[in-house]
Amino acid sequence: MSNKSRREAVDCSRDYSASHHHTIKQETHPQSGKNIYTWLLEKLFDYCGRPPIGISLWNGASVSGVDPVASIHIHSRQALLKLIAHADLYLGDLYANGSVSVEGDLVKLLETIYTGLENARPVSRIHKMAQNYLARPRKNTLEEAQSNIHQHYNLGNDFYRLWLCDNMQYTCAYYHSVDDSLEQAQIHKMDHICRKLRLQPGQTVIEAGCGWGGFARHMAQNYGVKVRSYNISEEQIRYAREAIRQHGLQDDQVEYILDDYRNAQGEYDAFVSVGMLEHVGVEYYQDLSAVINRCLKPNGSALLHFIGRNSPLPMNPWIEKRIFPGAYPPALSEVMPLFENGNFSILDIENLRLHYSRTVREWLNRYESHIQRVQQQFDDSFARAWRLYLAGSIASFNTGYLQLFQILFNKSPNNDIPLTRQSIYNQQAVNQTWTNTTLSL
Repeated sequence: MSNKSRREAVDCSRDYSASHHHTIKQETHPQSGKNIYTWLLEKLFDYCGRPPIGISLWNGASVSGVDPVASIHIHSRQALLKLIAHADLYLGDLYANGSVSVEGDLVKLLETIYTGLENARPVSRIHKMAQNYLARPRKNTLEEAQSNIHQHYNLGNDFYRLWLCDNMQYTCAYYHSVDDSLEQAQIHKMDHICRKLRLQPGQTVIEAGCGWGGFARHMAQNYGVKVRSYNISEEQIRYAREAIRQHGLQDDQVEYILDDYRNAQGEYDAFVSVGMLEHVGVEYYQDLSAVINRCLKPNGSALLHFIGRNSPLPMNPWIEKRIFPGAYPPALSEVMPLFENGNFSILDIENLRLHYSRTVREWLNRYESHIQRVQQQFDDSFARAWRLYLAGSIASFNTGYLQLFQILFNKSPNNDIPLTRQSIYNQQAVNQTWTNTTLSL
């Protein structure tokens, strides 16, 4: 769809809208002679890159690509006009409230749309500026971060318990084989990170953003380290502290601290953050860099595990508004200043994109099996919104719109590092002495 056509469609939707009622004054498009809704539908289909999907309207008008994988039904004039004006912002709410419905595989539908949009011609500069303005993530200052986290993570432990693994891991799992269960893959993920960090009994670890505390407990139980974990979600901290006693751990082995990571003090052998960088914000990476530099011992190791992108892009405005306020998945180019400011040396970068696709697929399957419970806890609109969020995440990882990066690094003067990656992938090496695998100078 050309820039001109896009502007025509948006302008037409405005010209034919009667103030806030969004009713059309006349039913025929003056240039084409077509029914105005049919003309707008065709423009919307063009904007999506004419993908292999079907789109139909309340009045029976429809368009379709070749061999459609699924179809969308738009139930009202208002819904059509909102999609024309800004689909990224309004589609989520329209799907959640039932103004737009989907027949067929929702994940395949979204994958097809994402691919079509990627291949379609860009929108006008003015429209893109408007999208970027609406997609600006909320700030993550010390004051506002608490509010942002509350909207997502304080929905209630009972909600997340319905569809996460037994250990309440809400980050990318690591699959050794297609036969791994979600629970097995999450344990593989935790071990994978611990081997990268070369954890040894007696060491100390600081964790920024601990979720429900499962990774901290895993490190303490299986690697003999002492962990201090920071989190600003009261719901998660309460759950984590109760779980310490259930797992037979002592308070001096794992300490969960209800506080912002920026207030962390002390020196540690390892720094780790799994799934938190997306909530930090690019403008605060310098603060995070300073915290790591301050807390990491000279010979310590650090790892960041986070959702990212191939290139800088604005956050989806609906996700930012309804699901993850303050979130922003960065490109590697945006993260690099964090390491440069701290004079850190990057040792390893790994992309687990397809592992995250598989992980979210497992979450979605479990979520759907408990959809009635979700509707009872919240309502139908909430249940559909989170279905769309999970399905959209799968589609985003499958199409490469989102990535999952693990970056291992240390302070530059530290030469106590393995010569090869063998130690990361050799499970037998977990409890071995590491000095024999480091490069002697």
